Amino acid sequence: MTSPREQGGATRRISLGCVEIGGGAPVSVQTMCCTDTRDVAATTAQISRCMDLGCDIVRLAVPDKEAADALAAIRRNLPGVPLVADIHFDWRLALAALEAGIDGLRINPGNIGDAERVRTVVRAANERGTPIRVGVNGGSLEPRLLEKYGSATPEALVESALGHVKLLEDEGCEAIKISVKASDVARTLAAYRLLSSKTRWPLHLGVTEAGTFLAGTVRSCAAMGALLMEGIGDTIRVSLTDEPEQEVRVGVELLRALAMRAPGPSVTSCPTCGRTRVDVVGTARRVEDALEAFYRANPAAPRPHVAVMGCMVNGPGEARGADIAVAGGDKKFALYLRGQMLRLVPEEAAVAEILALVKDFK
Repeated sequence: MTSPREQGGATRRISLGCVEIGGGAPVSVQTMCCTDTRDVAATTAQISRCMDLGCDIVRLAVPDKEAADALAAIRRNLPGVPLVADIHFDWRLALAALEAGIDGLRINPGNIGDAERVRTVVRAANERGTPIRVGVNGGSLEPRLLEKYGSATPEALVESALGHVKLLEDEGCEAIKISVKASDVARTLAAYRLLSSKTRWPLHLGVTEAGTFLAGTVRSCAAMGALLMEGIGDTIRVSLTDEPEQEVRVGVELLRALAMRAPGPSVTSCPTCGRTRVDVVGTARRVEDALEAFYRANPAAPRPHVAVMGCMVNGPGEARGADIAVAGGDKKFALYLRGQMLRLVPEEAAVAEILALVKDFK
């Protein structure tokens, strides 16, 4: 079975805010906030953290009018961030999200209402050039398809998705993307391969309800990595029972591993042991996050090799092989530049000291 790209050309290209999707555009990383959308400050802060980590698109749950009303304020706080409203059941919430300046809608046309309501949503989206994602999940398949296929098979998922897409196409929708997510690798692979052979609309990849951090990461990367290597998929979300920041970290690293995104910070860190008297894990994570944000704002900046070591046994040796390094002591770090120790710094100052050296690195 061949994908649209193998059939002669990429999927169609659509625009979601400043991000291009499909048509050979770089594969983008998405996540979904776990904050209450009605809490504007918390939601804005979480989106900002995700963007600093390399996220491209953020989705927000819009379960009621109060959440819809909050979208305008979130939009004002984050004018350049592509935002998607997740809408179910109430078509009026989709209209409110569009009025608030949202960049994309995720809907299920089957639960939005009758044809006239779908038509109204499509018309409003078209007027603003706003794309609509049809999202089909194995856990929410229509009863008639469950009866027809016996379970949420790949064929059932694809039939559901294409049926909803036809509803939008019949109403003149001009920008669509599609997802068909199952909770296991095998069905996810089969569903997306089948869907890819039947449509040129861009595809949003994901494994739904993938699980907690370790299990969800493995399942998501196994499925999406295989599909992306086959040329299937235009945007991805790693769905984890964890914070959205973790979803972004995994998604970005997956694309880097597949050479689909520029390399990130080069950070070496030790596995820690009983000699450690500093928080190596937390320090290494904060260094990575700080460098992600710095390189996102300064993509052409030099990327020196940074080492975060827990003690003075292997620390000095690693420091000699790194451009910038810290080796832990008792609540402090020895700071190195090009193998030469500069000074001792308090544990809480280590990240700022490393970032300062990176910014000045020549």
